[in-house]
Amino acid sequence: MGLLQLLKKLKKTDNEARLLVLGLDNAGKTTILKALSEECIDNIQPTQGFNIKTLTQGQFKLNVWDIGGQKSIRPYWRNYYDGTDALIYVIDSTDHKRMEETGIELTQILDEEKLAEVPVMILCNKCDLAAALEPEEILQTMKVLNISQRRYFLLPVSAKTGEGLQAAMEQLVDEIHS
Repeated sequence: MGLLQLLKKLKKTDNEARLLVLGLDNAGKTTILKALSEECIDNIQPTQGFNIKTLTQGQFKLNVWDIGGQKSIRPYWRNYYDGTDALIYVIDSTDHKRMEETGIELTQILDEEKLAEVPVMILCNKCDLAAALEPEEILQTMKVLNISQRRYFLLPVSAKTGEGLQAAMEQLVDEIHS
């Protein structure tokens, strides 16, 4: 049995959740995770596999899996779906050229049976930049048709400034606990 399977089988408690962080490369997934961990975000390298961090939100323990978003890695995302309590999908809100691509990826994720009951938090990262689209514009531009059938939240955040990150995590924990 490989390391991935061993890590997946670790026992969870009632005050513990497994979060899966996905999105295209350069969306800011790792930067968000490091910002939430209060780590330095000055020198972030593209994730070539996955990162795992444990965060605490109140009395809640969050095991966060940040998976690389390069096109060559995306087919392996489904290997991480088992046991996921919530999905965080990160979008670069300034990357106008790849909105359709990120919408296609999100649509495919939402069609996955293993994630059918999992709440989805879409973080529109880089909202602090002038070229950032508003969250509603992003959703329309991505053309994700199957999202209205899901429990989802769409929030503007900035990994660099920290704007919206704490509120997003609080909302996510409330959703998981309800």
